[in-house]
Amino acid sequence: MDLLQSTALAAGLAWASGIRLYGAVFLIGLLARYDVITLPSGLALLQDDWVLWVSGILMVGEFLADKVPAFDSVWDALHTFIRIPAGGLLAWGVFQDSSPGLQLAAGLLGGVITSGTHLTKAGTRALINTSPEPFSNWGASVGEDLSVLGGLYLVWHYPWVFLGLLLLFGLVMIWVLPKLWRVLRRVWQRLRNKPAALPATG
Repeated sequence: MDLLQSTALAAGLAWASGIRLYGAVFLIGLLARYDVITLPSGLALLQDDWVLWVSGILMVGEFLADKVPAFDSVWDALHTFIRIPAGGLLAWGVFQDSSPGLQLAAGLLGGVITSGTHLTKAGTRALINTSPEPFSNWGASVGEDLSVLGGLYLVWHYPWVFLGLLLLFGLVMIWVLPKLWRVLRRVWQRLRNKPAALPATG
């Protein structure tokens, strides 16, 4: 695996981990298990039976949890402590056969990419959940599923395209996150200041 492909794989796994960690791990491991793709030695354990079973079960759980409005935000909050280190670890594993310095740099950058993706996803979904109808939530969730599949496809077949789109995503994320945070803060303040409904009198 050349440097371009390795860079795209490390960045792609880090990016996908912020959206669908378990799905990315299961899909990559399954494809490698059946020799559709070849993984670097540092990620060979993704093909292990235990890893495939556990990531597969968690993938189904994540798929269902992400379709339930409000609960998806609870799921995202809990996974702040799982997705970010896992994304860094996967990027680190891609460069296991490289120099220690390059491997550490990949892990650090992977963690940064996963953090940005996770925060953008979690913030956007929290904002969508302020709407009482469930359809926008379901649409966003299905869009995330498809984007992960499409992104991982580009990683293997068109790594330059993926890296270019990832750079564009990063620029948009830098612009969006502060605005998203301000909107969520205003929504939260309105909810806190909303007077409680008066009890009905007989």
